[in-house]
Amino acid sequence: MKNRFIYCSLSLIVLEIFFLTANCLAQTKALYVQSEDHLNKITLSLTGDGKLSYNVTRRNKTIIADSPLGLSCDDQDFTSGLSVVEVSTVQKTREQYELKVGNNKSVDHVLENRSITFKNGQGALMIIDLVAGKEGVAFRYRFQDGDKKARIIKDEITGFHIVQNSNGWMEPYDKAGDYTPGYEDFYLNVNSGDPIVNSRNPAVGWCMPALFNVNDKKSWVLIAESGTDGSYPGCHLQPDSKGGIYHIAFAEKDEKYTLPLANKEHAYPESNLPWVMPWRAIIIGDQAGDILLSTLITDLAPASKIEDTSWIEPGKAAWAWWSHPDDHSPEIYNEFTDLSASLGFKYTLFDAGWEKANRDGKIIDHAISKGIKPLVWGYSSEYFDPEKRKTRFKQLAGMGVKGVKIDFWCSDRQEVMAAIQSVFEDAAKEHLLVNLHGTTVPRGWQRTWPNYMTAEAILGTESYFYEPRFPEKAAEQNTVLPFTRNVAGPVDYTPFALTIRKFPRLNTAVHELATAMTYTSGIIHFADSKEVFDSLPVEVRNLFKGMPATWDKTEYIIAEPGKSIVLNRQKGVLNYIVGINGTNDKLPITLDLKKWGKGFSKFRLISEGKDQLMTFNVQTYSISSNWLYTLAPKGGFVIQFIN
Repeated sequence: MKNRFIYCSLSLIVLEIFFLTANCLAQTKALYVQSEDHLNKITLSLTGDGKLSYNVTRRNKTIIADSPLGLSCDDQDFTSGLSVVEVSTVQKTREQYELKVGNNKSVDHVLENRSITFKNGQGALMIIDLVAGKEGVAFRYRFQDGDKKARIIKDEITGFHIVQNSNGWMEPYDKAGDYTPGYEDFYLNVNSGDPIVNSRNPAVGWCMPALFNVNDKKSWVLIAESGTDGSYPGCHLQPDSKGGIYHIAFAEKDEKYTLPLANKEHAYPESNLPWVMPWRAIIIGDQAGDILLSTLITDLAPASKIEDTSWIEPGKAAWAWWSHPDDHSPEIYNEFTDLSASLGFKYTLFDAGWEKANRDGKIIDHAISKGIKPLVWGYSSEYFDPEKRKTRFKQLAGMGVKGVKIDFWCSDRQEVMAAIQSVFEDAAKEHLLVNLHGTTVPRGWQRTWPNYMTAEAILGTESYFYEPRFPEKAAEQNTVLPFTRNVAGPVDYTPFALTIRKFPRLNTAVHELATAMTYTSGIIHFADSKEVFDSLPVEVRNLFKGMPATWDKTEYIIAEPGKSIVLNRQKGVLNYIVGINGTNDKLPITLDLKKWGKGFSKFRLISEGKDQLMTFNVQTYSISSNWLYTLAPKGGFVIQFIN
């Protein structure tokens, strides 16, 4: 009887071990999630010593090769000795929303979600959330612990392994300085693993988003962040990418030149538990145009925190600074307000120095009397302290101001990410729109805070004043940035800069015009003087009057980063095709205008005039199936369909 009892007990133990082993194996096999269409998949793996990695595939072809995952904290280590505790079932979520600013107004995507819980050798838990959709995959770290204890992350070993022989476009991340980091460098054409060379300023890493052509040139991938809030710094990529593995890097501790930030021994992420960290987004497409149109970054971001958004209106603005940087007189501000009124714009922007010109409310009252909404410039330090910020916003709203352009953030530290979120929130309470300059890139914030209309974080047309290499590289950059920076969120490029500045422009006038319709921005701030606008042909002036600031629908026709871009843009009954050439060579193209201009009988073509740098040619034609056109070197065109 005793032997039988021992036998039964041993049998139960063996069965328990079997089922535990089987369950563990089953969970290990389930360490993945794939998109509803089964094209995109992210898979986690554990080594024998408990080190965690992941890979990403599309159609079972490698997009991101085996790459490290893990966090090293002040109190726990999650980089080795890990084991699987729990694997959730796959849950579907439907991200259905509208964007105030975007290539397409309405978004409706299904995401597959799975959460996997790991424990380390001390029994501490770390959760990794996985997401897969038709536009790519994403993951984030999460601590569920509810004891509210503080935790510091000393290192995030996350990497993105881009296999060798893949090329792409990456922007250097500048070392901290008087005006850096501000995401204002060139996107460089690189091969996976290349070192940083020829950056504008000393660089300490690479920016995100980062674009690569992978899978033997059959796929495109964009590495980005989404959902960063005040519990994490903005992140970039480390400069050392040997073997093509790009590791996450935190903001540098000395990124504090423009703000009243405390001196710190480090700038590590720090938060009380529970703690949800930003998404690492991996956008995937068969064509570069798929990347350009992706909304995965906003799909991952929290839903809008503004219940009534009826007061948030995209629009266009005249702007005096570019043509008159040293003139802060009331007369010049009023002149540009009048220019906005004459072109049917909603807004006028009063840049640095406006307060002196607004004595007794002169320039703001004049704008309001013309039916134009004033936007005003401010320095970031004025909006960093919570009480000062709220007081200032109330004051501006009381004056009739409708939006703020806040400049010189120049830091990705966690405190700055928190302050920026508070700017959006406090501005929304006063019905103020927000434009950030000298700043970090958006991270899906335009969905969460729809009053976030645009941001700089780009080497825009002010570079004709400051950067000797800009004229030669501008056309190329204009065919790269829509696939990189502008995917992250709205971009204040300040287009249409025709007047020749310190570093003379090489792009044609039509190329400069077309950038207003290839970049996406909730408020388009047009550069140049009243005299230039007054000299335009009536058809071009009418284009400015009718041109939308944001779009209902966008489709790509040609999408070749660094070479050319041609888009079909629609807003209500308005329908356009816009294209630019990023090269120094003539570029012949053929378009099926009957396909893109359904319901229209004619089209108006705006192309280069006799003086390609300064003038326009406007002609009207009947629509044909095979329209042949040759883009001028660094040139462009705009088609408006008409009846």
